[in-house]
Amino acid sequence: MTPEDTRTEGKDNVYLFPSMLDQYQIQLTRMLEAEQYRDAKNLLRFLLQCQGQEKRHYEEWESLLGWLEMAFPDGEGIETEEESKDMDDEASIREQLLKPPHQDEAYINQVMYIMQHHPMMDQQMLALERAAYIEDDQVTDMIKEWLQRDPVHPLVQFKALQCLRKRGATGRIALNRLDERVELEIEETPLSIDQFPEPITRIQERTESVVEIDDPTLPHFARELWKESLQYLYGTAAYRWMLDDSEETVDCFAAALHLTLNLTVYGTANDDDIRDTYGITDSIRFRYEQACRTLRSIAMLLQSGGGESEP
Repeated sequence: MTPEDTRTEGKDNVYLFPSMLDQYQIQLTRMLEAEQYRDAKNLLRFLLQCQGQEKRHYEEWESLLGWLEMAFPDGEGIETEEESKDMDDEASIREQLLKPPHQDEAYINQVMYIMQHHPMMDQQMLALERAAYIEDDQVTDMIKEWLQRDPVHPLVQFKALQCLRKRGATGRIALNRLDERVELEIEETPLSIDQFPEPITRIQERTESVVEIDDPTLPHFARELWKESLQYLYGTAAYRWMLDDSEETVDCFAAALHLTLNLTVYGTANDDDIRDTYGITDSIRFRYEQACRTLRSIAMLLQSGGGESEP
């Protein structure tokens, strides 16, 4: 099947604007770097259904998808139980890659050094993924001390909290996050977007259900923007506000996410239309604008090059 054939078979022949293509390419790179091969394959299949791109893009996507399907087959079209087994196998392969059989002192020191000192955030996060599998109890204390001693990028902080939870750590830890002093229970750290509290999920679902009507590509962007925003805001006053399980809070943050998403992807947004869609009345407009400022500030941080670690 040629790339042209592939992209006309999907149920939705979606046209991708250049800014949207850039966002997808960035996301694809992140998935591959994080070895999230199942997600990468799903994204490639979607891209091959889209219209309006240069032929070379389709050829590259098809070639990459073919390689990933050969190297990491995911058993499409078979029973759910077997799909679950494939996911377990993929997790097992990932663990084998991140957990070398020989963990001598030199290896542990190297991982800890990269975690604390590497200038690139992606490398720090990869080191934290490796640290989760180091069989040395001292590593847990080293991560805690580092978090409490040094200024650490909020995304790296969140990854470190996940690492600590995976290592079986429990109890409270006090951190500076986005100029706030917060205390967090390590064992409550979400390991995936599905593990965040129910009000957080409701906000995401509310936005996705609305943006999908206008553009079927936007729910994917909404999920990624929301996930990274949560990783920035976790434990802060804004995050605690999101947990207020009221319809007004859900409406305010869902509308704010929609506005921020449109500004990020298209560079423009119709505030009046968004407020009408989500029922943002004058009585809650101030709270909506607060939510907008919060999410837009995070989006600006993400766009300004979040790959650099804080000094």
